[in-house]
Amino acid sequence: MTAEHDRRIAEMFDRISPRYDLLNRVLSLGTDVSWRRRAISRARLGAGERAVDVGVGTGDLSAGLLAASAPTSSVVGLDLAPRMLEMSGRRLRRYGARYASVVGSATALPFRDAAFDRIVTGFTIRNVGDLPRALREFRRVLRPGGRAVLLELSHPVAALAPLYWWYFERVAPLVAVALGGDRDAYRYLPRSLRAFPTAERLAALVRDAGFARVRLERLTLGIAALVTAERDLTGPA
Repeated sequence: MTAEHDRRIAEMFDRISPRYDLLNRVLSLGTDVSWRRRAISRARLGAGERAVDVGVGTGDLSAGLLAASAPTSSVVGLDLAPRMLEMSGRRLRRYGARYASVVGSATALPFRDAAFDRIVTGFTIRNVGDLPRALREFRRVLRPGGRAVLLELSHPVAALAPLYWWYFERVAPLVAVALGGDRDAYRYLPRSLRAFPTAERLAALVRDAGFARVRLERLTLGIAALVTAERDLTGPA
């Protein structure tokens, strides 16, 4: 089931990759830029530190993280969609050996235990077929004391919800098509969020995966959520 889910998600994101950045900016009214900036501020890397960007997409988050971090730090971008990885590779070519990419799934990360100082992900985890399993994988590949920084769309405050869902479910797919996007993909995206846990439940799932010092920030009236957490220095592997 997870393998079939991953295949469908990879195909969808390959289809929308040429218009992905443009549509993100337009459909979020530009707020995705400030959300990523907040995530980057929580994830900066020191000298020699390494991060993996799960669901790297076109490389927005990785680019910002590399620019904000020590010059000897590095990032590995992982994604299911090969075309997305091609785009991230072109975008981040200027960073040379500081950036590498690999095709892979969040539920079976192709890395050794404790390989990274940071796990970062932006607008990816609601598309994962088995979220608890992915969160356990995130913890596995983090070194003790390492930090996970998870940015995702969320459920807005009650007062905003009717307008938000009308826009997201009715208007956004039409705008996507008008800008050359894929109608089916932008109908899927609101459905994926409807089924996704609330911000509070997401933070609880991160705790259940064994993370410590879990912190939740709601962004822009709850439209997005930023969860940060650490792998405990003394906890079990």
